[in-house]
Amino acid sequence: MPKRVDHRERRALIADALMRVAAEQGLEAVSLRHVAAAADVSAGMVQHYFRTRDEMMTFALAVVSERNEARVGRAVGALGATPAPRALLRAMLAALLPLDEERRADGRVALAFLAYTAVRPAVAAALHEGTAALLAFVAGQIAAGSPLVADGRVDPERAAVGLLAVMEGLGVYVLGGHYPPETALAALDTQLDLIFGPDPAAGVVSRPESPALAT
Repeated sequence: MPKRVDHRERRALIADALMRVAAEQGLEAVSLRHVAAAADVSAGMVQHYFRTRDEMMTFALAVVSERNEARVGRAVGALGATPAPRALLRAMLAALLPLDEERRADGRVALAFLAYTAVRPAVAAALHEGTAALLAFVAGQIAAGSPLVADGRVDPERAAVGLLAVMEGLGVYVLGGHYPPETALAALDTQLDLIFGPDPAAGVVSRPESPALAT
């Protein structure tokens, strides 16, 4: 009786090898041959699952996204059933920052992939839907939780764009070794203060409010 092939297991094996190659040697080292060697399988098997390098790159980012979703789920779940919008966003964005070795490895792959897609619009298009959904979610949390929205001092969509840009920028600098994790988290909290006002849970007595819109 022929042996039954577990295609999910094989894809997971190849995905793990792909992530190791990308994290250790850079995205430019990702090829059918290198991934096959890292997975200890034939190049033909890798090509059976990924016909082109672009398909492998897209799959690599999907793996990073799945891991990030799991991290965010754990971080937000620890807040309880009905977390306040600010606390939810803080937990979510902190979970996405590359503050430990596992997240740094995934962050290097994601950063390299974004550079890869900058000159490949067709590949980049696969990211647009996810980016739009994330932006809408963050804007919704800001609209629901910021007392500065009602009087027009904060525009939820502009603030969401700025908050995500701050998170992404901090991630790049942490990956490059420019900032330690505590500096990145402090900067994230400062941006949240601009959007939501000072965090009562942080023990802040008073802080001058910025007259400008948070962006």
